[in-house]
Amino acid sequence: MASIPSSQSAATSETPTQSVWPLVALTSLFFMWGFITALNDILIPHLKGVFSLTYTQATLIQFCFFGAYFLVSVPAGALVNKIGFQKGIGVGLSIAAIGCLLFIPAAKLEVYAMFLGALFILASGITILQVSANPMVTLMGDPDTASSRLTLTQAFNSLGTTIAPSLGGYLIFSSVSEQSAGADTVILPYVVLAAALFFIAVFMMRMAFPKTAGSGEDEALGDHSFVSLMQLSKPLFWGVIGIFVYVGAEVSIGSFIINFLGEESVAGLEEIEAANYLTYYWGGAMVGRFFGAALMQKIKPGLLLAINAATSVLLILLAVTTSGSLAMWSILLVGLCNSIMFPTIFSLALRDLGKYTSKGSGLLCLAIVGGAIIPVLQGKLADTIGLQISFVIPAVCYLFIAYYGLVGSQHKVEKL
Repeated sequence: MASIPSSQSAATSETPTQSVWPLVALTSLFFMWGFITALNDILIPHLKGVFSLTYTQATLIQFCFFGAYFLVSVPAGALVNKIGFQKGIGVGLSIAAIGCLLFIPAAKLEVYAMFLGALFILASGITILQVSANPMVTLMGDPDTASSRLTLTQAFNSLGTTIAPSLGGYLIFSSVSEQSAGADTVILPYVVLAAALFFIAVFMMRMAFPKTAGSGEDEALGDHSFVSLMQLSKPLFWGVIGIFVYVGAEVSIGSFIINFLGEESVAGLEEIEAANYLTYYWGGAMVGRFFGAALMQKIKPGLLLAINAATSVLLILLAVTTSGSLAMWSILLVGLCNSIMFPTIFSLALRDLGKYTSKGSGLLCLAIVGGAIIPVLQGKLADTIGLQISFVIPAVCYLFIAYYGLVGSQHKVEKL
């Protein structure tokens, strides 16, 4: 395969003939990290019971997992810029696999802190993966259809999050129902994940990828610091906040759905039953992404983003103020609205960054730390005034996302 100049237009010219299979391979990565991330929603109620945790203590699972994005994203961006997107993917997958294997001693010793450490290492690998794969998808084609392309690949991320609750819930909670409710019920799922991650790492390193803008080895980091880059690109500045609150809201809702559906005023479901309903939350995001990829060919991404965010606010208010089936299905339908949010915010924020795409991607992945902070805030509110009313925190997050879609993403990027 002939190499091409490091520019977006050059990357576009390769897409029809040379980027299809690499894009399919990248899509499998989105599936894997979606599956892994959604398993946290099973771990929270399970380990909450095993270790007799409060809501706040249980959400430390998300704090450690998504806290890795904050601590690792910047060095991950520098690493990927140095070694390239493809090698970055291999490194990320390998580190994630090691994190999965560390669940074995954590479960055998039944030490909650060891689980948190294993999750941090696992998430560190996923962070490197995100920094590598997200911009790679946006650059492997026409810049004008980057939002649509990333939304389509994110649909397979949602396929992973859709399958994980039912499969993970069965593997973990079925043992609980048989009164063997120990931490060791998590070993099998994570050992299988480790093996899969190592296999995919080898496969990805052997695949031939087209050379894209921001591919790493021949790209300079540039003169702009992170701060000055956000000053020159308002869509990036507001996008960083948008990713923070979006991931925080999505993760926070997913973290508490099983407990929410267990409330007598809502559905009174057992954990294994509620885990199956969690599939609807993540499944809605999957279905919505397939439709969203098509809709964004005709509707401006920012407008569609604002519509989805406003609808999320209304659904959450229904979930907070009603009971029974209406409250249950209102909160589950937020998943459908989530569908296009992450890839749309991500691609709008990276618009026109050129050689700074890797650095911008690192900043956006840094903002995924919202998934660490906002669930803990909601957990604290749930411990203080009740679980149902605590969902007002995600509602506030979606209000900002609506603003980003209509206003924050529309600013012009200064000359870089």
